[in-house]
Amino acid sequence: MKTSRSILLTLLLLLPIAVAAQSQTGHVHIVGDTRASMMVDKHVELNSKMGTIPGYRVQIASFSGANSKTSAFALRDAFMADYSTVQAYVAFDEPNFKVKVGDFRTRLEAFAFLQQIKETYKGYIIRDNIYPEPPERIEYAPDDETSGDE
Repeated sequence: MKTSRSILLTLLLLLPIAVAAQSQTGHVHIVGDTRASMMVDKHVELNSKMGTIPGYRVQIASFSGANSKTSAFALRDAFMADYSTVQAYVAFDEPNFKVKVGDFRTRLEAFAFLQQIKETYKGYIIRDNIYPEPPERIEYAPDDETSGDE
């Protein structure tokens, strides 16, 4: 019985020391490539500039397979030539390139536009994050391979 009391007493005396050792705070210093943190900062900055809201778009095509990217961008350009006031987007949703048009706040607005284009472009209404105002066109990469060698 004395042994169990002495063990219990020892544990009670050592408990505050163990708790104090765990409550000390330390500092962690992470060493890494500064370019990675710069890219993350740039990503956060771009996302904060391009605020989106829930809304609707009309998806007019989905391409997969060979030349799907080229076909999607060609359709987007043709659509924008026909309807210059309506923004068109190409989204890659693996394995498809989808062409979506418009930034409609309500389903009714999207439906009215779909009725307007249905003779030329077959499509359907989808929920999507839209831009309340059209985004400014920003080029993030050089157009050709030689202009990026600086």
